[in-house]
Amino acid sequence: MIFYKKRAIIYSGFFLIPFFLTLSSANALQYDHDRFSIKLNGYGTAGILEPDFDKPDFIGDWRLRSQLSYDITSINILGLVYAIDAAAIDEDKFMREAFGYWENRNFGRIEIGFTDSVARKLSVGLPDVGGLRINDKPLFYKKISPDGPVISDTIITTGRSALRTNIVSVSDNGIQYGFSFASLTDDYDYAIDAGLKFRQPNGKVKTAFSLGASFMDKPDGYRTDAYTPIVNADWRAQISSGFNLQYNSWLWGISARLIYDEKPIGPVSDGVVAGTGISYDLLKYSISFTYLFSDTGIWNKNVKDYMDHTGLISFRYKYSENIDGWMSLGVTTETPFLAVGMRLTF
Repeated sequence: MIFYKKRAIIYSGFFLIPFFLTLSSANALQYDHDRFSIKLNGYGTAGILEPDFDKPDFIGDWRLRSQLSYDITSINILGLVYAIDAAAIDEDKFMREAFGYWENRNFGRIEIGFTDSVARKLSVGLPDVGGLRINDKPLFYKKISPDGPVISDTIITTGRSALRTNIVSVSDNGIQYGFSFASLTDDYDYAIDAGLKFRQPNGKVKTAFSLGASFMDKPDGYRTDAYTPIVNADWRAQISSGFNLQYNSWLWGISARLIYDEKPIGPVSDGVVAGTGISYDLLKYSISFTYLFSDTGIWNKNVKDYMDHTGLISFRYKYSENIDGWMSLGVTTETPFLAVGMRLTF
């Protein structure tokens, strides 16, 4: 095991060279002029993953996000956002977000364009200090093909390929809520989402709770999760919930998502996914334990459902404000793996 870890560190350092050459800025880029503001931020992760501790395989993850805003008044702002990341490219898309917004600091925000729904944006995920994107299409399934369909994300998603309108309130006494409507796509007729988030960020004990719901009418050849079959059904309903509890340097989280398809045609891709995790920070060091359980096909008695268990231990060392090194040791239902890498943020 020690031999594999040393070899992984050497490989990950080698693959990071192009990231440091291209993302050399130590801080987010920002330019302000009069009432205009332009911001650019992102991250790059490079490393290796070894399924069965055998043959190392390169993994890379990145995201770039740009934002242009104009202060109409002291409380009203107009803006444009464009973002692209590795997850979007994996799905043969050329954007993660592309939308315009109007924000009123007293009431809330309206977004129109291609972006995640309110149910997802107001969600609470699971603790993880590694670089395997545990809350958004985990990277290890790119290298380890499961034996069946896996719902790997505990947070509601209805994709970003439809024209969407989001309406979100400001946080009032820790409570924030919103609604989404999406249409004008070949993937479904329309989708409605709602989200609620409650945060108590003050005091020695901090908490966060989220609740989301979604309804999609007539999904047609649509895939909302990267590791499940496409969806063809009369309609799809989803609910999700998450809870985080922080005490000093300890953070514990639990999250779950339920998906139901009415009269699905072809392979089933609905079911339930749930997870829990805990992390601890000490100076520049962090460690986390995360567990995910997926059960696909539980509503259809004519097919055998597929269950997947994933456990993950991650360690992170914060070399500087913008540079982290991380290591994860995990196991899916049948495959153990080791992943090591570094992450640069700006």
